Amino acid sequence: MALAECNTTVDSRGRELLQHGTVPFPIACYHDDFRKMDVPWHWHEELEAAVITDGSCILAAGSEKVVLHAGDGFFINSGILHGAWDNDTSGCRFHSMAFHPRLVGGSLDSVFYQSYLQPLLTHPALEFIPLSQSVPWQKSALEAIESAWQACTQEPEFYEFRVRNALSELVCLIWGNLTTSAQHFSEKSLRDAERIKVMLSFIHDNYREGLTTGSIAASAMISESEALRCFHATIGTSPIRYLKQFRIQQAASMLESMHKISDVAACCGFQDMSYFTKSFRELKGCTPTQYIQKHKNANR
Repeated sequence: MALAECNTTVDSRGRELLQHGTVPFPIACYHDDFRKMDVPWHWHEELEAAVITDGSCILAAGSEKVVLHAGDGFFINSGILHGAWDNDTSGCRFHSMAFHPRLVGGSLDSVFYQSYLQPLLTHPALEFIPLSQSVPWQKSALEAIESAWQACTQEPEFYEFRVRNALSELVCLIWGNLTTSAQHFSEKSLRDAERIKVMLSFIHDNYREGLTTGSIAASAMISESEALRCFHATIGTSPIRYLKQFRIQQAASMLESMHKISDVAACCGFQDMSYFTKSFRELKGCTPTQYIQKHKNANR
């Protein structure tokens, strides 16, 4: 299986667009490098597991945030809104996998799916689990994740069985230690996460327009103050700040395709070129012109 660098892209609801693996073997492995890009807020149907190989990162899922260091890892359940960022420019990198539950659970009428995978997917206290080398069962879980990742990327004989066996061991370890490991989100935080999905969808669909906190709040049928609280509680920023970050992300992607800078600015909702340049430098550490040159040099 080809190893890929993480390049998370999302649809208008924040759902990841990337297909993970194939229908016969629904798993994909990535080597995430935060020196190149963070992992933006997104969600997907697949389960996700990872081991930090270098540096440290901030992992956020719902309204919870944890700092993970080299040797640590995490498990994220299906449908959970999450993102990850480098911690203090540590140069974080990690081995990650996204895999469909049927890879371990099989068909919907199998005992594996009905007795283990379906309850795992719907368990109210199992949104995500940070994993540490210092906890014996979590160390075993990290070893299972790395074993599956290595088998998947190196493809030794019968590697599909090796991958499935390692992931089955991971599921067993999670189930066997569920009461002490799961991060339980309150009903309020779960409601906030659903509202955030709606508001992110509105922003992603309409970021080219002149959005306001009021229009973003109205998309989720809540007040401006409630939208501000929800954004700060869930993703740690304001709706307008997130909007600017998303616009700059889209602009950077367009600049890599060699679009004209003024056209990119207008297309991404910036009517003032000086403000666009200032915002771009603030978030990317360079001007749009410098960014284009860096991209050219990296692809020579």
